[in-house]
Amino acid sequence: MIKVMIVDDDKLVRKGLISAMPWNNFDMEVVGEASNGKKALEFIESNSVDLLLTDLAMPVMSGIELIKRVRKEFTNIYIVVLTLHQDFEYIQEALRLGAIDYIAKVQLEKERFEEVLERIYNRIAQEQKRDPNPNEIFAFDRGYVLLSINKAVGDYLVKEWSENADQSIIEVDINLWLWTQPLEQPNEIWLERISQVISTKPGWALINLKGLYGKYHKDVHRLLREYREKDFFYDYDSHFSIRSILLQDLDNHKQVRSEESINLMKERWSSHEWIYHDSLFNNHVHALKLMRLPQAKLLGLLYSLIDKWNLLFYPVSLVKIQLPDSFDSWEQVDAWCKSVRIMIRKSIDKPTFSQEVVECIIKAAYIAHEEMNQQITAANIAKRVNMSRSYFSQCFKEIVGMNFSDYLRQVRIEKAKELLLYTNKTILWIAESVGYMDEKYFSRTFREQTDMLPSIYRQTHDTGRNMSDK
Repeated sequence: MIKVMIVDDDKLVRKGLISAMPWNNFDMEVVGEASNGKKALEFIESNSVDLLLTDLAMPVMSGIELIKRVRKEFTNIYIVVLTLHQDFEYIQEALRLGAIDYIAKVQLEKERFEEVLERIYNRIAQEQKRDPNPNEIFAFDRGYVLLSINKAVGDYLVKEWSENADQSIIEVDINLWLWTQPLEQPNEIWLERISQVISTKPGWALINLKGLYGKYHKDVHRLLREYREKDFFYDYDSHFSIRSILLQDLDNHKQVRSEESINLMKERWSSHEWIYHDSLFNNHVHALKLMRLPQAKLLGLLYSLIDKWNLLFYPVSLVKIQLPDSFDSWEQVDAWCKSVRIMIRKSIDKPTFSQEVVECIIKAAYIAHEEMNQQITAANIAKRVNMSRSYFSQCFKEIVGMNFSDYLRQVRIEKAKELLLYTNKTILWIAESVGYMDEKYFSRTFREQTDMLPSIYRQTHDTGRNMSDK
């Protein structure tokens, strides 16, 4: 029988879960409840609990603090997070600390309770299968970890590894195995051979893991899963088939960078200088890697940078930059950044114009996008990019294919279309946002460019649009 405790500061939530969930169908029994983390710990200290369901936001002691204490003092207890809203980073923190699953309260009415419990039951069974002796302590200080950046490549390497090592291997996760027996001298031949095999299999690595002695199996397995999900993405190097890591290094959680630092990174990449200067480009790439962003955040940052780069370079290059669906490792990100830089440099190369002139035109096009809500003119922009009015106009038209005034009008109208389709803002507000202080003049210009008034454009294209007041 799995003994369950429910911790939530909302009494109705606790009572509802206790009475509505089909606990007996999954060999579970609710043995206790508490309104905060402190009371939960007091109960756990004097009662047997196998599964803890806890809210995250609670008074006195939060769910996060409770999870930390339980993971440290009661390592045999499985933890499931109850959360009112699906705050990804908050939930990720709980999962990092050892929670095996989470339940969004808002989904409890939509999901069948039986399905929720079945998922938790299966997850516990899966954990027990992978960690048959979760409270057992490692008697050896060194082990070897075989893992892959790709979860779908199969386990063909493990069979060969097991046979040659002549020892049993623990499957920690999909394509993640741990062998903890000490290597004797004859097995050094095996180590060399398996390293050679791995060097021919992209995405695989063998890690010499030190510092296991005295650590719980369950804690080590959790750290290895976290490492493969987060830091292995950055550490994987196809040029090295084996590397050494201290267990304590895996346990040093790397803080997710603040939004301020991410915005600073965006600013660095939003200029065009890195296209021409090798050292600046290399510094930007290195700084991005050092941030070690979770892969979802990294992709989000790259998507936002692509938007900036297309604003910067498309008017001159007529080439759209695109992002792959996913990256398996930082090596691929690094290679993609280099390929994008080469592509941009080739596409903006204008034999009849100097590099300095092309840079000035790129900057002018970018200003048109960034400052479209302001009263800017070709004369003003020419002065800002240190070119004479006449020469700027000549170069801009030859490189971009239209004069600056027409280009600025095009940029403003395209932005106005976006605002009409995806916001509920008034026509006057939209007009002012794209640089037209006179609503009638904006409507006339919009009709000249699209053959319809702004209000008609919105009505005609309103099917399926996602409205927002932002």
